[in-house]
Formats: sequence, C-alpha cells, structure tokens
Amino acid sequence: MTTPPALRAALAGSFKKTPGRPKFSCAPSGGRSGHGPGLGGPDEKTPGRPKFSCVPSGGRSGHGPGLAGACKQWLLAGLVALWSVCVPMAGATEREATSGTSQVVAALKLDQPVVLLGEVHDHAQQHALRLAAFDAWLARGGRPALVMEQFDLEQQPQIDRLRADAIDAMAATDPAAAARELTRQLGRPGWTWRFYEPFIERALRLGLPVVAANLSRGALRPVMQDGLAAHGFDARVPEPVMQAQARQIEASHCGMVEATLARRMALAQIARDQALARAVEAHAARGVLLLAGNGHVRTDLGVPLWLSPATRARSQAVGVLEEGDETTAFNVRVVTPAHPRPDPCAGMRRPGAWSNPSR
Repeated sequence: MTTPPALRAALAGSFKKTPGRPKFSCAPSGGRSGHGPGLGGPDEKTPGRPKFSCVPSGGRSGHGPGLAGACKQWLLAGLVALWSVCVPMAGATEREATSGTSQVVAALKLDQPVVLLGEVHDHAQQHALRLAAFDAWLARGGRPALVMEQFDLEQQPQIDRLRADAIDAMAATDPAAAARELTRQLGRPGWTWRFYEPFIERALRLGLPVVAANLSRGALRPVMQDGLAAHGFDARVPEPVMQAQARQIEASHCGMVEATLARRMALAQIARDQALARAVEAHAARGVLLLAGNGHVRTDLGVPLWLSPATRARSQAVGVLEEGDETTAFNVRVVTPAHPRPDPCAGMRRPGAWSNPSR
C-alpha cells in the first residue's frame, strides 16, 4: 500500500530532526481508551521516531486534558470551571506485528459513513495520522460534515455568518488562510488550533459543513446543579455508566474530588456526550467525521451510547491512544508513543490517591 502524501509530509515535518525509521505494529484487540488535552504543547524535538501499533477492536475510552497549574486553580476556585482538565489513561500492552507505515494507514481507513475519530489533544503525531486518514477518505469521494468538539454549540451561528460573509470566499483562493482566520476569530483558549486548522481547511475547500458540537462551561454548570432532564438531556443513564464516569473523574482529578461531586461532574460529561451525539445525528445522512477526545468516542461510555441504533450501525469509533493506555472500547484502536509531559498531579496528590505514571 502506498503511503498517502499527506502522511509522508506530516511525519516528515514532525520528525525531520530525529534519527531512525518509524516502526509501526498492528494487533487485534477489544475494549476501551483515554483522552487528554494539553500539558504544555507537543514536543516536536523528542528523540527517536515513533512506534505506532494499530488494533482492530470493539469498545471505548477515557478523556482528559492535564495542567497541574490549572488543576490547582480549579481546586481552589470550587471544582467547577475546569472540571475536565486532568484525566489520566490506563496502562496497556500491545502485540507487535509487521512494521511499516502501511499498517497504520490501513488501520485508520475511515470506511463507515459516520466516523468518531478520537485523539490525545496535545499529540502532534496523532494529528498527522488523523489528517492523513481524512485526506484518504476525501480522495475516495467522502464528503462528510466536520463535527468538532473544539467549537461550542453557541458558536454555530458565528461560524455560519463568518462563512457567508467572507470565509468561504477566501477559501476559494486560499483555504489555509481561511481556516486560520476562522480560528483566529472563534478559536477559544485551551486548544492548539494549528492541529485542527488543516481539517477545517479541507472542509472549507470542499464546502463541507463545519459543525460546533460541544457544551461550554457555562452550559455545563446548570446540568451539574439541576440534572440532565432539567436541561433537555436524557436522564436514563445506566448506573454502571454513571459509576464508571464518576470513577474516571475522581482518578483524573488526582484523587482530590469526593464521590458525591464526582457524580455531579459525571452528569456534565454525559451531557457533552449527548450533545456531540445529537450533532452527529443531525448530519449522519451525508456522513460525519467527529473530531473529539478518546473519552468521547468510547463505545461503552461515550457518544456511541447515545446514537440511534441506525446511526450506530453505520458508525466507526476509532481510538487514537498512547502507549500505556489499555482502554479497548473502540471499533479500531491505534496506539502511538506517549507524548512527554509532566505529571499534572505532582505535588498535589493526597496520600493514597491513585496515580497513573503514564500521564
């Protein structure tokens, strides 16, 4: 299989100063996985080229950014504003198979009309692989709506207005500049927008919908206070799902969140999953690429749980994980080396609290 040009270019750009050939491995699996925004941004000078392992599977994953300073501020401010900032991932082992880029390209073939594509938010090499997979899908004639966790729902009217007023016209001659302008005007702090602008560029160039799908922090606070049903969300959450979400929140916040509060915060996570699922459903007929953290695309806890049976049957949940994350609750899982980052819980963990050294 020929490596797509976008993948060659992306990997060359990410690793041009690092010696050695990349090693990829693939293996079958079944289960779950994790999610995690930034701890200071990708280190593109990390020595050694990466080893990727890709695994066809069934299952889902965990979720979570991580900034020690932000977590301290969050704890001091009342455990609300940055409720999803520090979420660890579990350990994993992978069976190695034939080396070569083609294995990763094959595993990331997006071959369902609805693709839920996970990520670790600050991992540059993962974004390069994801973009190559998107390019390959477009080259085969796919024209999905681009549904993004990175934009909040209330930004949709602004996206539509900017596209109608100027962005689409700009995209006709310079789609990359149009994507940068859109994120300059609407990109909120906390996301490394250079990772997402190439996806937006493709969507603008081809006239695809760009869909804001996330819930803002302001929208989440009332859900935590009043519950799901009071704000139009489905409150029929299976107790094992609620318990699993709450456990992840407790662990991801360095053992500093009590069980009662963790359950309230789990309501916010579930509301986000349901909001993302609604955005996917609204565009499922034409096809969808959802860009979201691995926790949101888990088949046991995330967006797939809230899709209609018909849409779920036409969907593919892809976990793009780091080594050390044993979650296997995806239809396909691809594992990359972990991005180096400090422990967000260092210095603030109470005695006996759980810690994941891979984070």
